[in-house]
Amino acid sequence: MHKLVYMKTMIDIDDEALAAAARALGTATKKATVNAALRLAGDRELRIAALIGDVKNFGVGQDIGNREIMAGARR
Repeated sequence: MHKLVYMKTMIDIDDEALAAAARALGTATKKATVNAALRLAGDRELRIAALIGDVKNFGVGQDIGNREIMAGARR
């Protein structure tokens, strides 16, 4: 079990970038926007690995895993 630790941090944030992020993320508060952006950035490598690991994400279709169909495919 993990214990979540939250801390308050005073930082300067670019208001235009924050507003753009809020629109893109669909968040309503500064806190929600910053937390959503941090999670999005932190999960980026996992999302990329999942996409790369599944060839169907590249539009090759279900047939790519069918040996019989692929044996007759043009080379």
